[in-house]
Amino acid sequence: MANNERRVGTVSRGIRCPIIREGDDLAAIVANSVLEAAESEGFALRDRDVISITESIVARAQGNYATVDHIAKDVRTKLGGGTVGVICPILSRNRFAICLRGIAMGAKKIVLMLTYPSDEVGNELVSLDKLDAAGINPYSDVLTEVRYRELFGINKHEFTGVDYVEYYGNLIREAGAEVEIIFANQPKAILAYTDHVINCSIHTRARTKRILMAAGAKVVCNLDEILNAPVDGSGCNEKYGLLGSNKATEDKIKLFPRNCQPLVLDVQERILKATGKHVEVMVYGDGAFKDPQGKIWELADPVVSPAFTDGLIGTPNELKLKYLADNDYKDLSGEALKEAISASIRAKDGSLVGNMASQGTTPRQLTDLIGSLCDLTSGSGDKGTPVVLVQGYFDNYTN
Repeated sequence: MANNERRVGTVSRGIRCPIIREGDDLAAIVANSVLEAAESEGFALRDRDVISITESIVARAQGNYATVDHIAKDVRTKLGGGTVGVICPILSRNRFAICLRGIAMGAKKIVLMLTYPSDEVGNELVSLDKLDAAGINPYSDVLTEVRYRELFGINKHEFTGVDYVEYYGNLIREAGAEVEIIFANQPKAILAYTDHVINCSIHTRARTKRILMAAGAKVVCNLDEILNAPVDGSGCNEKYGLLGSNKATEDKIKLFPRNCQPLVLDVQERILKATGKHVEVMVYGDGAFKDPQGKIWELADPVVSPAFTDGLIGTPNELKLKYLADNDYKDLSGEALKEAISASIRAKDGSLVGNMASQGTTPRQLTDLIGSLCDLTSGSGDKGTPVVLVQGYFDNYTN
């Protein structure tokens, strides 16, 4: 075996950065932090390394914030300020509670329609076992809050201990609006209560709006249509509105970052000038994976990556080594097996879709895969590594 053969594949490193504030030159900070980490830890940057920047520091550097008053004004303008249906929200203090307070401040009454047994990303309101025992069909049955309590009592979230039915109801009342809560999974169930609707679904939002409009709703705003332009000088997101926002303070949200493409190109250019290496750069938010214990799907952002350089477009194009070893080259071993598999990898050409030797590889967008790796690496708490450097992701057995 040659002495210069690399013995390590993909490496993911959290990169420590200073605390980012509004107005900071983020491209310079990110590039310098990566270069300083490489020097202090004794590793070199290589072509096709990936520098990933968490969306929260991008939005913070941009100063992309809004208050509940900004949300309320936009809701009043777009939905009239009367009775507003708020349907299919996720159950989250961080992701939705502040948005809901702003929405309630912009209406006289909120009819809150919660999906059950869980929200869109898997937060559970009631267990499937309880539904089965009660003989309830979630696809067709519409429940009032009274009926929900009669059937299922109090159900606290497994990880947060919050009874979201009570929490959201109180939050709306405290914001000065009346509240009625129903439980349904058919979007048009809300139209028995009001024809002015805010649709809070994330990944199914276009279909949900289409169903409501076809069923006779007068006004439907998806969350991506609230704060999709500044209100009284607020932040906004032209493409995603309130989607992807997070709680900043008790009355302020940090919106998903806007216009990130210049940032990723700037970082790429700075690294090229400093090292001569052509790296890829992306902005990432939530990963795209599901927790088997709590059944929660992580992706509460509208996308994993709102911006990335061209080398991250597409899906992996990989062969399954164990398939080749167990089938095509089952009679080989040792150096002969290594050479045969290496030759197959070097010979792969174009898309491998439909090729049996690629079955079981992960047919997902590169940005979703790498973003998930980065989300797990950076964590969501106090690690202080909002930038992640991924090396060797595009290597294969022959490198």
